[in-house]
Amino acid sequence: MKICRSVSLLVLLGMPAWATIFSTVRGIVHDPSHRPVPDAEVILHARNSDYSQKRTTDLEGAFEFAAVPAGEYTIQVTHPGFAEQQQALTAVSSSAPLIHFQLQLAHQKESVSVAETPETVSTQSMTPTTTITRQNILSAPGASLSNSLRMITNYVPGAYMTHDQLHVHGGHQVTWAIDGVPIPDTNIASTVGSPIDPKNIDTLEAQRGGYSAEYGDRTYGVFNVVPRTGFEGNRQLEFNTSYGTFNQTDNEVNFGSHTERFAYFGSFTGHRSDYGLETPGPEILHDRVWGLGGFGSLIFNLDPSNQLRFVASSRSNDFQIPNTPDQNTDGIRDVERERDTLATFTWVHTFSPGLLFTAAPFVHFNRANYDGDPDDTPISTTQHLDSTYAGAQVALNAVTARHDARFGFYGFGQHDDEFIHVLANDGSGDNVRAERAQTGYLSAAFLEDQFKVMPWLTLTGGLRLTHFSGGISENAANPRVGAALRIPHLNWVLRGFYGSYYQAPPLSTVSGPLLTYAAAQGLGVVPLHGERDEENQVGLTIPLHGWSFDFDSFRLRATNYFDHNALGNSNVFFPITIAGARIWGQEVTVRSPRLFHRGQVSLAYSHQHAEAEGAVTGGLTDFSPPEDGYFLLDHDQRNTLHANFQWTLPYRIWAAGDLYYGSGFTDGSVDYPAHLEPHTTFDLSLGKSFGERWAVSINGLNVANRRFLLDNSETFGGTHYAEPRQIWVQLRYRFRL
Repeated sequence: MKICRSVSLLVLLGMPAWATIFSTVRGIVHDPSHRPVPDAEVILHARNSDYSQKRTTDLEGAFEFAAVPAGEYTIQVTHPGFAEQQQALTAVSSSAPLIHFQLQLAHQKESVSVAETPETVSTQSMTPTTTITRQNILSAPGASLSNSLRMITNYVPGAYMTHDQLHVHGGHQVTWAIDGVPIPDTNIASTVGSPIDPKNIDTLEAQRGGYSAEYGDRTYGVFNVVPRTGFEGNRQLEFNTSYGTFNQTDNEVNFGSHTERFAYFGSFTGHRSDYGLETPGPEILHDRVWGLGGFGSLIFNLDPSNQLRFVASSRSNDFQIPNTPDQNTDGIRDVERERDTLATFTWVHTFSPGLLFTAAPFVHFNRANYDGDPDDTPISTTQHLDSTYAGAQVALNAVTARHDARFGFYGFGQHDDEFIHVLANDGSGDNVRAERAQTGYLSAAFLEDQFKVMPWLTLTGGLRLTHFSGGISENAANPRVGAALRIPHLNWVLRGFYGSYYQAPPLSTVSGPLLTYAAAQGLGVVPLHGERDEENQVGLTIPLHGWSFDFDSFRLRATNYFDHNALGNSNVFFPITIAGARIWGQEVTVRSPRLFHRGQVSLAYSHQHAEAEGAVTGGLTDFSPPEDGYFLLDHDQRNTLHANFQWTLPYRIWAAGDLYYGSGFTDGSVDYPAHLEPHTTFDLSLGKSFGERWAVSINGLNVANRRFLLDNSETFGGTHYAEPRQIWVQLRYRFRL
C-alpha cells in the first residue's frame, strides 16, 4: 500500500465506487472559388481494416459521418471534373470536428496525397489523449502479451508499474471502457493485468485527466478500448505462438470476417510462464503464472440508421505468489486465482444527421481468490472475493454547427460475496473465519455541451450528478468546465480545464468475528466514503511539419484518497482512505511523422509529485495520530521517460524498441523523504515477414538484465525487484478460410 505508517491486515491478525468511443466527423467540400460542391462522393475508410462509410455532399457541400469509432482513418472525396482529394485523421471520442476540402480542377492537379501522419481532430477537446493503435501494440516489445500493460506504460506519460499495479497520473484507480461502455469495478487493486487481452484491441484511447462529464467513477486514467471487429480481414484465421526464457509461451488463435452489414471476430488465448509477479528478491522462486481467455465481437448494421454491437470477454489467471529463499525452503505455496467475465450489448440509433442515441446494457463478474499455504507463518491468510455488476448506459448526442451536446444516464447494481479465513501459526492459536454478502448500487446523470464560439475557440461546460448506496449513501454534484483555443496560422491548440470528481467506495469492510478480533488488538474500522477530487489542468499541442508536441501541466487535490493494504506477502488488498492527497506534475509527449518512409519515433516524459497528509479516515486503522505535513506516497517517482521507435528495414525486416528511465520510487526503509536509486531498462524486438502469411520475431525485455530494487514499501507485502531479462521467439501465421 502507499502509506508507510498505516496498519496492514497482517497487523490486525497478530503481528507485534455515458462514456462513448464514438466521434462525429463533419466536413465541407468547396471548389477553388470557395463555392460549395454538391453531390460529391465522400468515403471514410479505416487505415487498418476494411471498415468504411460512404456519404454524398448536400447542396451546401456538407457531409457528416455519425458513430465513428475512435481510431485512424482516411477521408476520400471525388467528383467529376475535380481531382480526387484525401485527408488522414485520427478520430477522438466525444468530438465533432469540421474538416474542409478544397478541390482542385482535374487538369490542374491529378491528385492530393494522404498525409503520412494522421492529423488529430481533437482541436476542441480539453482532455489530453494518447491514441495507441494495433500496430503499436503488435510492434512494441512485449505489448501484445496476455496481462501486459506495456501498450499503456510505453506511450502514456506518467504511467508505470510498481508492486504489480498500474499507476497513472499519480494514482491507480482507472476506468476501462469497451465500445464506449465503462466496465464497473469499485474494488481497488484486487487483480493484475488488463481486463482485455491486448491482442484483441484495435485502438486504445488513453485519457489522463481533464475528463468530460461523461466520466466520473475513476479519476486517474480512462482507457477506451475499440476492440477488433472482423473488418481487419475477410474470412481470415490467424495463429500466434511464442516460446522463450522461463518456459514462457503465449498462444492465440483468432478468426474474423465481414460483409457490408455484418462483422464478427473471435479469439482464444492460453499462456504460461515461470515468471509472473514481481519477486521480493533477485531470485525467481515459486512464481509461475498460467491462464486462458476468450473474446468475441459482433456488429450488425440492421439498416442505415441502426447498428447492433455485442462484445464478450472472459479470462482466467492463476499466479503463484513469489517466495523469499526462506519461504521457499519452508515449502510455502501461496496462490492467487483471478477470473473476469464481461459482456456488453450496444444499440446505436441515428435519428437524423447530428442526432445519435445509444443504449447499452452490460454485466461484469470479477473474482480474486487468495489462498495462503496452511503452514505460512506467522499467519496463513485466505481471502475470496466475488463481485458481480449489472447495469446500463443510455445517452443522446446532438451535433449542430456550433454545439456538440451530450446527455445520458449510467448506473449499475453490485453484489459482493467475500470469505476470509485467518489461521495464526505463531503459537497464539487464533483461527478466525468470516463470510459476508454485500450489495450496493450507483446511478449517475450527466449533461455537457461543447460550444464553438468561433472557429478557433471551443468552450465546454458540463455537470455530473451521482448517487451511491452501499454501506453508506452519498451524493455528488461535479461540474466540469474547459476551453480549447486554436491559434490561427500556427494551428497550435491551447487548452484549459477545471473539474471535480467523485469515486464510489468499495463495498468491502471488516465485520463479525474479524471485527471482534480487530477490537481485541486495539484496532477499529471506520466506514469507507467516496474519494472527492478537484483538478486544474492546462496544456498546449504543437503540430510542426508532421511532428506532434504536447505539453501538459496538472494539479489534483483529493479528499479521502483511496489506497490499500496488502494481506501479508500477497496480491490481495484491503482498501483504506487517507485524509488528503496532492498530486501535480508536467507531462510531455512527442510523436514523429513517418521518417524516411521507414518508421516513427515517440517520447513520453513525466515529472510529478504524489504526496498525502492526515490520518486513515476509512477502513482498518489503529487510530494513531497522523504525521505532520505531507508525506510521500510509495508510488511517488519524480521523473519517468519512455523513448520508442518502430522501424522498417529492407527485406521485410522490422525493428522496435523502448528505452525506459525511472528516477526511483519512494524509499520505504527510512523515516525521512527519500527515493530509491534511478533505473534504466531497454526492450527490443526484431522481426521478418515472409510474404503475407508468415512472420517471425525475436523479442527481449530488459535485455541488459538490470536487476534492481524497484519498491521496498514493507506495508505493501514486502519488497519488489524489477523483472529479469526475458527473451522469446514469436511466430505468426495467417490464412484465409
